[in-house]
Amino acid sequence: MKLYNLPGACPMVTQIVLEWMGLEYELENVAREALKQPAFLALNPAGSVPVFTDGDLVLTQSVAILEYLTDLHPEAGLHGKTPAERAQVRRWLSFCNADLHRTFAMLFGVAAYSEDPAIQQVLVSKSAEKLVFLFGLLDQQLQGRDYLSGTRSIADPYLYVLLRWAQVKQINVSEMANLQRFFKQMDSDEGVRRALTKQGMA
Repeated sequence: MKLYNLPGACPMVTQIVLEWMGLEYELENVAREALKQPAFLALNPAGSVPVFTDGDLVLTQSVAILEYLTDLHPEAGLHGKTPAERAQVRRWLSFCNADLHRTFAMLFGVAAYSEDPAIQQVLVSKSAEKLVFLFGLLDQQLQGRDYLSGTRSIADPYLYVLLRWAQVKQINVSEMANLQRFFKQMDSDEGVRRALTKQGMA
């Protein structure tokens, strides 16, 4: 198994799951400029990470990779035991991917949407406001829970990585006590620490 990575980017979600499962894998860092070069585009024509390979299988998109891993290793218990539990994991995984991650894309790549600095400022400001609202919903979900779906799942590393991005982009969630508790819990997790060390971020 090989995971193509940009340090701190969304491949860390998959890496944490690989660590939790105790699987052997190779982490290959890709320079940002290399993402648009022919060698990498042959793996992912979209020119983005994550890319995950397992033998001849090449997968892109975090959700697809995470579900593939849980299908391979259901004994890890990271995707729920019943249809209802699995639906809840998918619910919060999708929320992190389709709502939060997509909104962060505006902050990280606003230049792709407008070249006008004034418009960029509005887009960034509105996106930051939306992120605070979305994180607030997750803070409510974590009330009385250690993990998003009640038990540890593939959704939790995604939220952890997004909270790290919130720090980078100065999205203020400091008053959201449940999120702060969740972040500290995840940040001290042995699998998370191993992933951070391998990323050179510990």
